[in-house]
Amino acid sequence: MQSFTDVCGACERIKNTPIPSSYGIFIKRFVLIYLLTLPWGYVFQLGYWVVPVVVFITYVLASLELIAEEIEDPFGGDENDLPTHKMADNIRISVEEIL
Repeated sequence: MQSFTDVCGACERIKNTPIPSSYGIFIKRFVLIYLLTLPWGYVFQLGYWVVPVVVFITYVLASLELIAEEIEDPFGGDENDLPTHKMADNIRISVEEIL
């Protein structure tokens, strides 16, 4: 029971710890500056191939940023959140079987 209480407390701490908005703003600005300067670093080596390379890298970094925002809050009712209700039902069924 103590272990279960500890796990519940850890989950509550994760849920209630907000991500500072300055962190998100910094990451977005850093990625933007990086992507704006990226073509200048590769243009002499890649020539016209720099365009698809920069587009691909932009796609990857923008996707990672969106994924990070999506998994920022794993508890809730969104489609990509953890299925806590299903987990709780499975735990309840297991406990009822034990008792």
